[in-house]
Amino acid sequence: MSVTISTCGPEALRSRRGEFAELLIDCVGAGASIGFMADITPARAAAFWGGAADQIERGDRTLWCALDSATGTLLGTVQLITGLPDNQPHRGDVAKLMVSPSARRRGIAGQLMAVLEDHARETGLRTLVLDTVTGSPADTLYRQRGWIEVGPVPDYALFPDGSPCSTTFFYKAL
Repeated sequence: MSVTISTCGPEALRSRRGEFAELLIDCVGAGASIGFMADITPARAAAFWGGAADQIERGDRTLWCALDSATGTLLGTVQLITGLPDNQPHRGDVAKLMVSPSARRRGIAGQLMAVLEDHARETGLRTLVLDTVTGSPADTLYRQRGWIEVGPVPDYALFPDGSPCSTTFFYKAL
């Protein structure tokens, strides 16, 4: 499968909001601790993406999409949040790295992160931060990409089923 990674502007996101909502629901359904519980509704998922589109429009967030090059099917996303306090113009928060459960283990998450990191460097950011479930596949990916562990926080968040999970914080100096 050939994958195309590109930024997704607010209008494109709004026009495909249903697909983005499905991706979010599928990832949560597969157990991803990405801020939502198992009972997430399509309306709640669509509302999240509507808010993201507003932030993209303001210049506070950038969204990348991984699409199947042949079909245009949405396979994954990642976001860089730069709408931060005035004393933090040099850094960004990485958020919501998601790959469809049906497209995992194909290097898509790594491709998304590579594009995000390149963009961050090109735009003058010096520090990136993120958090992920301790011991998760994403935890392994970030370590392989040179991210530095700050440390875990036990019971920081919940899995979609309501059980607690430890979260590890990472940073990357660019």
